[in-house]
Amino acid sequence: MRGWPVAFRGSEAVAAGLVRWSTLRGPRFRRIYPDVYVLVRDEPDDLLLERAASALVGEQGVLCGLSAATVLGADCAPRGSPREVSALGARIRSRPGLVVRREAILPEEITVVRGLRVTTALRTAYDLIRRAPDPVEAVVALDALARAGLFAPARVREVASRHPGARGTSALDDAVRRADPRSGSPMETRMRLLLIGAGLPVPELQYPVQDPVAGTVVWLDLAYPDLRIGIEYEGPDHLRPERVRRDIRRGTDLVDHGWRIYRFVGHDVLGTPDRTVAMIRRGIEQQQRVSTGTG
Repeated sequence: MRGWPVAFRGSEAVAAGLVRWSTLRGPRFRRIYPDVYVLVRDEPDDLLLERAASALVGEQGVLCGLSAATVLGADCAPRGSPREVSALGARIRSRPGLVVRREAILPEEITVVRGLRVTTALRTAYDLIRRAPDPVEAVVALDALARAGLFAPARVREVASRHPGARGTSALDDAVRRADPRSGSPMETRMRLLLIGAGLPVPELQYPVQDPVAGTVVWLDLAYPDLRIGIEYEGPDHLRPERVRRDIRRGTDLVDHGWRIYRFVGHDVLGTPDRTVAMIRRGIEQQQRVSTGTG
């Protein structure tokens, strides 16, 4: 049966003789939506809520928007975002934690990933650009989905051509112009756009620094190679002990090779952007004076 026993319709499971209503009301299962239950397990399932939303709409709907992006491996959904489904034929409505959309989606714009029906990466990018709260988040979504879906950002215009008159398509051209799927994470995209928006030069992305003696390569999130300036975004995974040790070693090696390295966290980009830009601006100016012999 569809979704059994992870996330499923309770009425279907009972009708199939797989479980009793009394068991569904017990500690083994948890009700997420009307008639939708999930199995309570010790190990976490990072897609549990997406599976529940998929069970709710069944074959009459599809995961879309930020939910589709999550399933597709494009990590651009803000923490606590509601699940998103498109359900033209299903009689369900939006509720806390669930957004129901009713836009036409063509068969070629639907795929199956990890057992879940979702909009394709291309269609998902098209939707998220049109609904983005601001131009930066539109580029964040396009970068992440173009990287996950391995498509050129300009291809979102193909989706627009299939849906004439759709709302929000005026945002597509700006997002395409500023997109770069080489960006390794949403925060790296925000960092890049922050620097460019402040008038600083466009940085290189995923720049390789080679050590021919050791035979190793270090990839910098953003870099100004001519000035030997590297910029790194340190996400939560960088706090793991083994990652900390690796970051210390690679940072020391880069400094030893004459690089100036800046390491930032999310608050630096979102909370104190002016301070972050000022630091990079000073670094660029100082390195330029050094390179011209005037510093």
